[in-house]
Amino acid sequence: MTPSRPSAPFDTADPAFLADPYPRFAALRAAAEIHPHPGLGMPVAVSHAACSAVLRGRDLGRIWADAEPADSFTAFNLLHRNSLLEREGPGHHRLRGLVASAFGRGHTARLRDWVHALAGRLVDDLASRIADDGAADLLGHVAAPLPVEVIAELLGVEGPERALLRGWSNTIVTMYEPEPGEERRAAAEKAAAEFVGALRELAAFRRRHPSDDLVSGLLAEAAADGSRISEDELVGTAALLLMAGHEATVNVIGNGVLALLRNPGEWARLEPALVPTAVEELIRFDAPLQLFERTALVDVEVAGFAVPAGTRIAALLGAAAHDPAVFTEPGRLDLRRHPNPHLGFGAGVHYCLGAPLARLEVGAALQALRDRLPGLTLAGEPPRRPDFVMRGLRSLPVTVVTSRRAPRGAGRPPGSPGAPPSAGRAAPSAGG
Repeated sequence: MTPSRPSAPFDTADPAFLADPYPRFAALRAAAEIHPHPGLGMPVAVSHAACSAVLRGRDLGRIWADAEPADSFTAFNLLHRNSLLEREGPGHHRLRGLVASAFGRGHTARLRDWVHALAGRLVDDLASRIADDGAADLLGHVAAPLPVEVIAELLGVEGPERALLRGWSNTIVTMYEPEPGEERRAAAEKAAAEFVGALRELAAFRRRHPSDDLVSGLLAEAAADGSRISEDELVGTAALLLMAGHEATVNVIGNGVLALLRNPGEWARLEPALVPTAVEELIRFDAPLQLFERTALVDVEVAGFAVPAGTRIAALLGAAAHDPAVFTEPGRLDLRRHPNPHLGFGAGVHYCLGAPLARLEVGAALQALRDRLPGLTLAGEPPRRPDFVMRGLRSLPVTVVTSRRAPRGAGRPPGSPGAPPSAGRAAPSAGG
């Protein structure tokens, strides 16, 4: 008889699991901190301590392997070979120094008032659409356009390419899912090629006409050894900012607002002074990025689990964020939670350089929504994207009520129509 293949601890294509993975993560964590996952082809860490060790371990790193066949993924592979996220050692240190120095020129402060004004305009547009139609999609009117406009402003992207950034990002990141399929793979390469072409043109333009944007700043930076960022590195850095900054922020806003509307007491208590801790809690409550993988550079043990050299291992960031050893009542949304040591922005040498900008965007969206639409409530059950790694919604239908009745789904038992998922009766709806 042929020996049976070990079963996977969870199925990334199971709609029930995707709707609410946290009970399964809790069961796995109770059994062990790390589990083999034959379907993903790597073990997965489910405790906060083990995930932190995966992210911070000096004997673990990011080792990029080209998408195959390589000649069919020229642009996609170029973006990742030259990405800060896919480098280790001196190459990572040099490129991170250049990007950090350029970011350190005050871009977040420069954009602060602009981001708040943009968030206000987008929420006003949402309010107008609700007034006209009775309901509207918060994802399409606020969560999705806000970060892509911010990234475009940060990079100095103008003209028709500005409108294309969102589609490129949405298409390229589908390659990060366990089984994207041939159609999505081909679309991702096409989007990557268009993005590479647009960024090469932008770099050439900014060399002739520098401004106060990040691309101009990167072109002006020099490393300690006198070297400058290459054009491929510039393109790879811009791609990382777009994909990480756009996708994660869309999902934090969309999924975070859903969590707030399913917890009307927390929505009601949200005020400007509470926005900073609210942002951290929404990132923790339902991580927009569920999986981050690294590779063992030498034979190593993580939480007592042997990881041979060359073996990939994944940190499940959503599982870490619900570890009761670190977070009291992790299934409860608490906008005052402090401290909040979530791993949503990573840890160690790959900690997200764009974290301050992401916090600004999410905070601006929350404040504008609460100020302008205090009676916001769900207008229906939001459909979820069928993805595991990048966890989010397809849309978020909302409306406004002037009475004090509870939002749809509030107070209903888990499993009933419109009710929250099962974890703690305030489970996440969906984290530069």
